[in-house]
Amino acid sequence: MLLIHKFKEEETFRTLCLTLISGVFLLISFMNMSAKLLIDPAWVAIVISGTPIVYGAVKGLIKDFDVTADVLVAIALIAAVLIGQFFAAGEVAFIMQLGKVLEDFTAGRAHKSLQALIRLTPQKACIRTPEGEFEILASEVKLGDQLLVRPGESIPVDARIIRGSTTIDQSIMTGESYPVQRTVGDDIFQGTFNQHGAIDIEATRVGEDSSLQKMIRLVEEAQQNKAPIVRIADQWARILVPVALLCSLAIGIFTKDIYRAVTALVVFCPCSLILATPTAMMAAIGNATKKGILIKSGSAIEAIAKMNTLVMDKTGTMTYGKLLVDDIFLLDQEMTQMAFVKLVASAEKFSEHPLAKAIVSHAENLRIIAEDPESFDMKLGKGVVARVDGKIVHVGEKLVRLGAVENHELAKSYTQKMQSLGKTVLPVSINGKLQGLITISDMLRLETKATIAQLRVMGISKIVMITGDNAVVANAIGSEAGVTDIIASQLPEGKVSAIKQLTEKGHTVGMLGDGVNDAPALASATVGIVMGAIGSDVAIEAADIALLSDDISRLPFLVKLCQKTKKRIVFNIVISMFINFGAIILAGYGLLNPVTAALVHNFGSVFVVVNSALLLTYKEETIYVKS
Repeated sequence: MLLIHKFKEEETFRTLCLTLISGVFLLISFMNMSAKLLIDPAWVAIVISGTPIVYGAVKGLIKDFDVTADVLVAIALIAAVLIGQFFAAGEVAFIMQLGKVLEDFTAGRAHKSLQALIRLTPQKACIRTPEGEFEILASEVKLGDQLLVRPGESIPVDARIIRGSTTIDQSIMTGESYPVQRTVGDDIFQGTFNQHGAIDIEATRVGEDSSLQKMIRLVEEAQQNKAPIVRIADQWARILVPVALLCSLAIGIFTKDIYRAVTALVVFCPCSLILATPTAMMAAIGNATKKGILIKSGSAIEAIAKMNTLVMDKTGTMTYGKLLVDDIFLLDQEMTQMAFVKLVASAEKFSEHPLAKAIVSHAENLRIIAEDPESFDMKLGKGVVARVDGKIVHVGEKLVRLGAVENHELAKSYTQKMQSLGKTVLPVSINGKLQGLITISDMLRLETKATIAQLRVMGISKIVMITGDNAVVANAIGSEAGVTDIIASQLPEGKVSAIKQLTEKGHTVGMLGDGVNDAPALASATVGIVMGAIGSDVAIEAADIALLSDDISRLPFLVKLCQKTKKRIVFNIVISMFINFGAIILAGYGLLNPVTAALVHNFGSVFVVVNSALLLTYKEETIYVKS
């Protein structure tokens, strides 16, 4: 009963069953076991596998006047039947259907990640209300609802943790190998898996707005879109159909042998050419999805494969996008570093400035508890003056610099050195005496330098860092990262202008950004790549490719996969053309008959599908870079 239900409901399974039946009857015909039968068993294959081909060809011609591969296959099939070559006709139909089964298998493997995402969509959620806890459908959760997620449960909606801490397995969303620690204030995403602690969460995105649903829609779009190279293959097929008919007619006229003419039709069917591209694209998209890389279209694969220039945003892309305390330089050794940090963090506790938050965060990391200042005064654009534990603490360049740093040789030398590296230096005075210097910077991601070196080895000769920061900071970060060009002090429109200039000079430009203020630049590049795109509508709409995590080291794998995909497609097309033209010459000389011609032709179709499917198994390669 299960098999019958599956046969009725699943087209791929139904096609496979019918193809197998065709194959069995073809085998009976081939082994000449049909001598006592009134009808050649090959007719079963002709009817079962051939009817959809002929119907599709006729429908395409009448409805859309679309000359496709099916037209030539249908003509070859009918011609073989008319001259009594039933086995050849059945074989053509059977192998064509076998190629479709293989293509469906490749597509099915490529869709596996999408199906996994759909299955991961949680069905239920535990909502907390004043009346108690209740289980409801996940689809009924509303924005702002508070939910309880126990260990071993999936996260029902995009949310923020409001109580508790845990480890989350978010590999299905980001491709990360290891679970990540999450605590109060952290965002978590629908479909990810809560491993250990019980947590209370507040829904931030529900229904179709959730990151998982967006990801599903993005993958569906990617699998529906066809690349320009696919359309080129279709155009070739339309050219080959009349060429094949003319060749067949010419062979028939010159050799006066109808069998050779039919053989030419059989071998010239451009099926392998048509299968060469979509199967490779599907396999590449499926492989990338498993790694947390969403490719929206086949054209994006082609663009990445041809990319020779990569423009990278600095903040949040090459760097962490978060200010961190880089160094603390004490001028008075009588005070310990811990005591110094506590005083400064307490002075900055009520400040909303990003530099102040970096200092307070640094204190928290050191498990230092910042006290409330006894008095607090923020001088706009200058710094902070606060009273902490009876001491007057001044923090900020313009407040303390008034002669203090300039007249202190050690402080002056240190400040100049740090500023030359693109870092911000905050002088701190206590009770009017210059006590120390705090260096704050946006740190370069650990993987950035190695990633850029790998990309240059892979043929991306021009890597441009573009940023809104000043030239000093930009040059410091760019030099450390190893980029070839640096463009500083750019507003969003300036980034777009820079990309257009590169494109006009003949560069195939890829833009890598964080998808927020980089959206115009992502859209204007030949191919836009956004990182850390979970939950970002702007990012998904503007970019062609989304790296779901903040891991820039995924980029070399993406580039290599796209390059391999393009090479695989070209190889498939060349092999297809070689087989077709070689076989038609053999047919003209009578070295192939309709039966052997069907085998030769359809070997090419099966070969390119299997060759494309191998892209599903491609794994990251170690790229060695000379230091």
